[in-house]
Amino acid sequence: MMERLVWRALFGRRRRRRSVFPRLFRLPPPNPTDTGRAGEQMVASWMKRELPISVYRSFHDLMLPTPDGMTQIDHVFVSRFGVFVVETKNMGGWIFGNASQRRWTQVLPGGRKQQFQNPLRQNHRHVKAVEEALKGRAPIVGVVHSVVAFVGAAELKTALPANVTVGKTDLTRYIKSFTRPVLADGQAREVCHLIESRRLNPSRSVRHEHMNTLRSRADPTAERKCPRCGREMVLRTAKKGASAGTRFWGCSGFPKCRAVQEVSL
Repeated sequence: MMERLVWRALFGRRRRRRSVFPRLFRLPPPNPTDTGRAGEQMVASWMKRELPISVYRSFHDLMLPTPDGMTQIDHVFVSRFGVFVVETKNMGGWIFGNASQRRWTQVLPGGRKQQFQNPLRQNHRHVKAVEEALKGRAPIVGVVHSVVAFVGAAELKTALPANVTVGKTDLTRYIKSFTRPVLADGQAREVCHLIESRRLNPSRSVRHEHMNTLRSRADPTAERKCPRCGREMVLRTAKKGASAGTRFWGCSGFPKCRAVQEVSL
């Protein structure tokens, strides 16, 4: 005992050095862009095996022009049974929302919550871009279908339409549930030709322009163009009804064009 006290008096208590191993090898938080791209690659791989190429033509990472810029579509599958526009969500946790809500909620392990844009509303824009590409040249009504595909460990906790799917089996089952031909073989080929002819080259400059468009849409004060006709959008204030006093973006071409957008998207 005496020897230990003398040692401490001379040299002090020996401190344990903290290992730097955990700090050096700690994984960074996932990049949302990389996560989304991984989900898109997963769906592309699934559908390559599940949808026969003799029946379905696939388009992935499709960039199409819109009146107010451009939009990026994860997947489009064309067949005699319809045109399926797919928005992929690579997410985990519990998902709460309904078709009419502007934002849905993701609950992660530990109770952490975060909100994200309703993917059905997000994909509506993609569907409109595809319909615009086919307008006047191929049938649209009852032909173009919106599909949301969750991949990963997501679990839907509220009742949602059948076109919101989870996993490979659910997605495949939904697309293959359309068994009544709505396009002749020649019309299906024409649809593919029209999409291919409208497709933008996904170069770095095009993707940069697309990101700038997304930032502009997310800025509630930024000037924007009408997604329907391309005219300027102007800020207006609702004067009647339950939304009286609420500001919104309205097309300057009103009443010919009645497109509106919420101020905060």
